[in-house]
Amino acid sequence: MYTEITYTVDGDVGIVTIDRPAARNALTHTTYAELSDAVESASVRCLVITGRDPAFCSGDDVKQVMVAAGSASAAGGGATRGLTPAARVLLGTDIPIVAAVNGAAVGWGMELALMADLRVASERARFGELFVKRGLCCDVAGFGRLAQLVGRERASELLYTGRVLDADEAATVGLVSRVVAHDDLLPTTMDLARTIAANPPLAVQALKRGLREALDPDWEELGSWVSTSLNRLFRTEDHREGVAAFLEKRDPSYVGR
Repeated sequence: MYTEITYTVDGDVGIVTIDRPAARNALTHTTYAELSDAVESASVRCLVITGRDPAFCSGDDVKQVMVAAGSASAAGGGATRGLTPAARVLLGTDIPIVAAVNGAAVGWGMELALMADLRVASERARFGELFVKRGLCCDVAGFGRLAQLVGRERASELLYTGRVLDADEAATVGLVSRVVAHDDLLPTTMDLARTIAANPPLAVQALKRGLREALDPDWEELGSWVSTSLNRLFRTEDHREGVAAFLEKRDPSYVGR
């Protein structure tokens, strides 16, 4: 029984829905754990990941996750020492994943979309790597997948500025495979997932592993670098200012330390 996601099965397709709409599906430690468990324990041929309207996923719940992680880092604990469990499961599964992006996919929400194999976007979708606005770096997918999809030039701009893309621009730059009317999002995504699930599962799994071998970095090594970098950045004044400005709904003032 999950409390912050739902998991349903339609034939050979599993549907994972982040279910914290009042918080725009922001992620808590519980959400991360339930998402990891649902993907790891799935026995379907294709997975669809989406969010309860109005958002896909607005990233970490700042009060529950980001502030706690910063406090642990400041105390010398460090929240993680490598690839996070959720990233490990999402990037390591042989089940194809299709993200049905129904609204904002920002911060770790964009990382989640990038960890999927395919992304179908509603006309209401928005994408943003907002980590720089909190004085942090992105997770592994922002480094290991974003440039594959949009090229290094655009990836650099998105990472360095934290600019948010609408659905049409996301399609233009190759971040998503298609944009559909909001009401058509889940039916379109399910049609795609059923088409994938109807193919020989061992061949599909081999194709996914082959793409990983050909294109992906060493996720564990990159994860260790990211966690070390985040541990350092969580200790900075700029990170504390970025979080405070967000919570206080004001413009931040960064000082470079």
